[in-house]
Amino acid sequence: MNLSGSQKKGRQFLNPIPTDTGSIGKLIPILKEYINNKAENVPKQPLGPFYTDTSIFQTPPKSGLRITWIGHSSLLIEIDGKRILTDPVWSDRVSFSSFFGPKRFFQPPLALDELPPLDAVIVSHDHYDHLDFQTINYFSEKEVPFYCSLGVGRYLERYGIDKSFISQMDWGDSVMLDNDCVITATPARHFSGRGIIGRNETLWSSFVIKGSKHNIFFGADSGWFPGFESIGDQFGPFDLTMLEIGAYGKYWPDIHMGPENASNAHLALKGKIMMPIHWGTFNLAPHAWYEPIERLEEIAGKKDIQLFAPQPGQPTEVTGAYSSDWWKRYL
Repeated sequence: MNLSGSQKKGRQFLNPIPTDTGSIGKLIPILKEYINNKAENVPKQPLGPFYTDTSIFQTPPKSGLRITWIGHSSLLIEIDGKRILTDPVWSDRVSFSSFFGPKRFFQPPLALDELPPLDAVIVSHDHYDHLDFQTINYFSEKEVPFYCSLGVGRYLERYGIDKSFISQMDWGDSVMLDNDCVITATPARHFSGRGIIGRNETLWSSFVIKGSKHNIFFGADSGWFPGFESIGDQFGPFDLTMLEIGAYGKYWPDIHMGPENASNAHLALKGKIMMPIHWGTFNLAPHAWYEPIERLEEIAGKKDIQLFAPQPGQPTEVTGAYSSDWWKRYL
């Protein structure tokens, strides 16, 4: 599969393979599923609070690779001397309104002004649970480079980021951070849009992050597609894959993987260790909030996959399989 250059039809970007992104005809079945749903979509007891010991950031990780999971797809990645923040969302709700829409299960474990100095911010696509107005606006005076998918730069500018700090990337594009870290945008199978109009007029991407010693993959949002194997062949193997396991449903299998297909993607990518993301933070689908990670643990055991599942806010070095089992305290 060609990994370079996205395709468009008119103003809309196209997926690597034909994809059902949720047709109007599925609206009524989806609504019925939500109405009849009896799963524990929202935790019965509040999660956390979780806190980050920010003094840890004063000492570089001995291994060279350390991850702090803020929640959902927001990750503070420390890789071979560089700090990269992905899809930063600090707001209470992922919505066009601060008054309604999916609400956080737990507060961010560290405040924005507690973040260490950053070398880059990656924004994979324009959905509200990945691109948050208030969070982006915080960085408007920070002079931090932003790397985003094609078209997403318009929102970053609107939210206060100076154009000179924005690099928009097509699939196959690469940028370098100080000559020893390369970020490459790679295909994903998803969709975009922040409202009823303008659907798919901005691109969605995954990202390869290659440092001087480590090579990792940030999957962002994607359904399963053969491109994972192509990415693994061209850019792998990966020391760590960060792949979405939550927000899946039977009516939209093409755009979110769920635990089973995420494990398949990890293997196709030639990943050594898999970190589950995009779960346990917002109610975005008709499954129990803990179901994705519980299912993934079973699947990983059968497929001999090493999982990396730190507690939210805990800076954790990636040296092998590790699970904090933090969610089990709330079951």
